[in-house]
Amino acid sequence: MKPSRVLEQNIAVFGASGSGKTVMLSSFYGATQESQYRQNNLFHVVADDAGQGARLHQSYLGMKNSARLPMSNHFSATSYSFSVRLKDEPDAKAMKKKPFDALRLVWHDYPGEWFEQDVSGPEEAQRRIDTFKTLLGSDVALLLVDGQRLLDNAGEEERYLKALLTTFHNGLLSLKDDLLEDGKPLVEFPRIWILALSKSDLLPNLDVFEFRDLLIEKAADEMADLRQVLAGLVEGSDALSVGEDFVLLSSAKFDAGKVEVTERIGLDLILPLAAVLPFERHLRWAELKLLPGKVGEKLLSGAGALAAVLVGIKIKPPGPIGPVLKLVGRALSQDVLNDAAKLAGDKLQVLNAEALAKRDYLTATLTRFKMDLEAAEKKRIFIRSLR
Repeated sequence: MKPSRVLEQNIAVFGASGSGKTVMLSSFYGATQESQYRQNNLFHVVADDAGQGARLHQSYLGMKNSARLPMSNHFSATSYSFSVRLKDEPDAKAMKKKPFDALRLVWHDYPGEWFEQDVSGPEEAQRRIDTFKTLLGSDVALLLVDGQRLLDNAGEEERYLKALLTTFHNGLLSLKDDLLEDGKPLVEFPRIWILALSKSDLLPNLDVFEFRDLLIEKAADEMADLRQVLAGLVEGSDALSVGEDFVLLSSAKFDAGKVEVTERIGLDLILPLAAVLPFERHLRWAELKLLPGKVGEKLLSGAGALAAVLVGIKIKPPGPIGPVLKLVGRALSQDVLNDAAKLAGDKLQVLNAEALAKRDYLTATLTRFKMDLEAAEKKRIFIRSLR
């Protein structure tokens, strides 16, 4: 059955030139096309633009079979849209009682060069602004810290970390006047900024807690400055996590002219981070009363739909996805929303097993995503904010 109602989640990826964004994107998508991935998951990941998908898959196969790295696209900003389609959903009537029947991940890739170098003229300056505006709907932003650069600056990591964070601070500050209309702060803006160690395979003895501690020890002031400039862009700045979540990422293991694409770290977390982490965080902020009017309405617009699917509640929603989200949100009590957001441990595993037994694959997929985040915490490759 072709998905008719899609819940879209956006993620923005920021990194300096050479930090591994292009390799990471190719590795993320290429891995989802492998037979083992398809066998082990309840869904397919399909590129909505077939041409983009073919190019990403080609780059992945070039790494896998010929140790050939993808070409970097300097000053090229592209958004990639991937649909997460269930492999098998035998009960069409059951799906109609879901507030949505498919997920879409939109990956926004922002050129690091636009933070590191001056633009060549007014046309490129406008393109930089327009491109940034396209990713304002993202809930999650990944800010990449280059593992190779950390290795190159071993013992003096603060030189690289301070420069990296200051570059992004200054780059965002330079965009402020163009992003804020009449100086009014933005309601729609990425509010979860995860610091991610790319090429983490180069630092095998560094777990995510040591990565966090290194950043805090060497560049705490610059992290605070980055949060301050981001807070100056958004309405309801208390609802903002910057440098409170951390993840280790590795697209492949590069060794002696070989690229072992199966030896990845953290890339399987991209979908869970985009799909369920914002849901959990937004409801926690609501519980703490950190969401003023318009901000709360925007951030919680899809919470009811996700909660209904997570706990397996059947609601027959009329019409397209937009009005459905508000309708479902009103239909669920705050207790149900909070319980869905806080699902964890044994209770989460039981719910996942029940969904699988009922062949409720949408609920099984979302509960699996939450389980993946829990597993990553136990493996010490992911830390999520306690606030």
